[in-house]
Amino acid sequence: MSGKLIAQASGKRQALKQSKPSVQERVINVDYNKPAGPLNTFFKECVGAGRANEGLRADWQQQLAYVRKECGFKYIRMHGLLTDDMAVYTEDSRGNPVYNYMYVDVLFDFLQSIGMKPFVELGFMPGRLASGKETIFWWRGNVTPPRDYDKWAALIKNLTEHFTQRYGAEEVKTWYFEVWNEPNLSPGFWTGTQQDYFKLYKYTAQAVKSVNPEYRVGGPGTAGAAWEPEMIEFCQKNNVPIDFISTHAYGVKQGFLDEYGQGGTVLDKNPMSLSGDVLQSRKEIASSPMPDLELHYTEWSASYTPSDPIHDSYHEAAYVLQKLKQVGNAANSMSYWVFTDIFEEPGPRFEPFHGGFGMLSTQGINKPVFYAYQFLNRLGNIELVNKDTASWISKDSSGNIQAMVWDFTNTHPGDSVHNQKYYIQDLPSKSKGKLKVNISNVPDGMYALEVYKVGYRNNDAYTTYLSMGKPQQLTKQQVEQIKRQNDGSPVYKEIISVKNQTSFSKELELRENDVYFLNLIKL
Repeated sequence: MSGKLIAQASGKRQALKQSKPSVQERVINVDYNKPAGPLNTFFKECVGAGRANEGLRADWQQQLAYVRKECGFKYIRMHGLLTDDMAVYTEDSRGNPVYNYMYVDVLFDFLQSIGMKPFVELGFMPGRLASGKETIFWWRGNVTPPRDYDKWAALIKNLTEHFTQRYGAEEVKTWYFEVWNEPNLSPGFWTGTQQDYFKLYKYTAQAVKSVNPEYRVGGPGTAGAAWEPEMIEFCQKNNVPIDFISTHAYGVKQGFLDEYGQGGTVLDKNPMSLSGDVLQSRKEIASSPMPDLELHYTEWSASYTPSDPIHDSYHEAAYVLQKLKQVGNAANSMSYWVFTDIFEEPGPRFEPFHGGFGMLSTQGINKPVFYAYQFLNRLGNIELVNKDTASWISKDSSGNIQAMVWDFTNTHPGDSVHNQKYYIQDLPSKSKGKLKVNISNVPDGMYALEVYKVGYRNNDAYTTYLSMGKPQQLTKQQVEQIKRQNDGSPVYKEIISVKNQTSFSKELELRENDVYFLNLIKL
């Protein structure tokens, strides 16, 4: 071959080399000896449930006990504690109040038995106290103001006294009392005005505090981070007690109330959607006359409708982790809405996967988001200094090391397609290249490495369901098959020896919306 031809061939090879895309590499470097401080566990302070009456069911209780054990949630918040299906309030023939806490006791005793506490949402209106007939949801929660505010306050006081007598003042001091739910969605959750809500809040807060001034009460429990400055201003000007601000946020655009999923939702492309609301809430509190108030997001998720398939999708796991990481230290709690698809706002749902809010399906199948919370609960109590924005690296007092790393990529095509059309599909994830986790100054010794994964076809129950042909009903055998194929067991294990405090290093293949959990257990 002549020198000219050799040069041409060499040039072609060089051009081919250059035209090949270089493999992306994401490298996370942390030092075992550089702690950032205690891990902030705000993500597992509280979780949501549909309504109090559902909590009397055996399957609901079994699922909550499981989620409590695996994910570590401390509090639970739900609607409908005072709704007529809990039989709390009636009146005798002379109009005198008759209080009955039989069902409330069954529910709260169960919570105590599994080591959980109630985040007590005080609502909705008992029928005999209501000023109107307007209700919400299949189970008909009355959303009208009380016809007699003094009788309402007497009910709240009596209920709080009952809690004190049954569980003790020291226990009830650790609870939270939240007044109503989303009163800014009128006429949806509240037929009154903002001023009517503030009046309800005043009567309720004073009733709770009259039993014990150390009991914690707050609100306004609004949708979309609304009414926060107004709430603080009202309480300050009128000398009304308040211990915390509560509100809600969801990650989709358009509307705030759609229990049937008919409006169509679109996952917001704004990278700071939802988490930006939380940061803004914290700013509003910090610049208010009450800058030290706690902030509790008592509902949040990717979408506000229990008919949104993103909840079932593997994308939800990475989405949730991304938002929690962005929130940082802004919130005292972020209560994921909800732990189970045993949830009846639009009526009982029988379809195996219907886009329900839950971390578990009605049959107790773990969805990908369940594993995100299970992994979070396995992090050690000391966070390590880490500049990576999509991971937590931690260690514990036994010398074990944990690394939780994810990719969040919003693959939604945009406003022209609803979640209800997009997330019901089989959605293979594209490669994001190599992921390297390097931990320096690891103490000498033998370690067992366990690698866990959530992503497309990894602990991805919905895609397994699709591969079965989307049966309308699942047999017991099919439920067991889906559970078996998505049981959260490690995808990789090995024994590692560390000598002379060398670095631990692990390289992994990363795809869109993958979540990895690395557990390095000192032997």
